Amino acid sequence: MLRRQVAIALLLAMSVFTAASSAQEADHSEKNEVAGTIGRMIISDQGIQGATFFDPLVRSGKGTSFQIDYARHFFSGGFFALSAEVPVVFNLDEDLISGADDVPSDYQQIFVTPSLRLNLFPTTDFSPWVSVGGGFAHFSENKNLVFGGTNPGTSSTSGVLQGGFGLDLRPLHHRLHQLGFRGEVRDFWSGEPNFPLAPTGKTRQHNFYVAGGVIWYF
Repeated sequence: MLRRQVAIALLLAMSVFTAASSAQEADHSEKNEVAGTIGRMIISDQGIQGATFFDPLVRSGKGTSFQIDYARHFFSGGFFALSAEVPVVFNLDEDLISGADDVPSDYQQIFVTPSLRLNLFPTTDFSPWVSVGGGFAHFSENKNLVFGGTNPGTSSTSGVLQGGFGLDLRPLHHRLHQLGFRGEVRDFWSGEPNFPLAPTGKTRQHNFYVAGGVIWYF
């Protein structure tokens, strides 16, 4: 299933970049960028249906996460610019806790979401942006429950919608024009992990990625 979802995401990315390459090229010479950011994944607590024990919630930690993002600029109108991008986010240790031994001790998340990004004032040192796209999310669960039992849940894959905003800074533009900095917030609206012992009654969850890092333009 994961290979199938990866293949679908790659096809989406290829479609986006094929469309981009046939569109108008950006006016500036740097048409590509690679960004790397690091931050936290924030997931809201969720109630467990039918629970009779104390603290009947699935509580998520704020897992340290990182992102690799490739983008291709394909249109610039001076006031704004459009780019095709593929953000790939890894959260390799999302800790969980509950009032009973009913959730895995932790799980891993991977998000791959080909997207379109709109930057304002792209030729200045301060460029705010918004991004929208979609792809897939994969959850890989620990085999052990939070208090030591065996986890009956399984790893899972779902579709995901991505929406985000951020600010790109190029304070060294006149000295080192290839280097920039980024602050961003993205929401990956995905399916929920498989928690058969802790049903929440929900099928989807928000995963907020809050991060900062560097950009290399080329």
